Amino acid sequence: MVLNITDNARSQIQEMMKDEDQETVRLRFGVKGGGCSGLSYSLGFDYDVNEELDTKEEVNGIPVTIFTQDIAVIEGTTIDFKQNMMGGGFTIDNPNAIVSCGCGSSFKTATNAGTPGDC
Repeated sequence: MVLNITDNARSQIQEMMKDEDQETVRLRFGVKGGGCSGLSYSLGFDYDVNEELDTKEEVNGIPVTIFTQDIAVIEGTTIDFKQNMMGGGFTIDNPNAIVSCGCGSSFKTATNAGTPGDC
């Protein structure tokens, strides 16, 4: 499995999906160039799947779309949701990241550094 979604993250995603068209909405996860370490994560809802460019998975009950080209960079990644006194947010644990930025959303891998930008 390319991606893992914890039970806490699944509950939060399902709650957020209630505001979307549940028949066709999918969680889209991937990476894009940018951030102070070179790559940053992309996480959101999407209604479109490109059968030639995307990979579809069902992860812990959540329909997920991943740009196939991103799989090598995110293989084995876990998405979690953590709540604390300051609020809550998604956390991403990517075993392929060799350097991460202090902001937690920018990283680079041994084989793909991306293009550094602002964090």
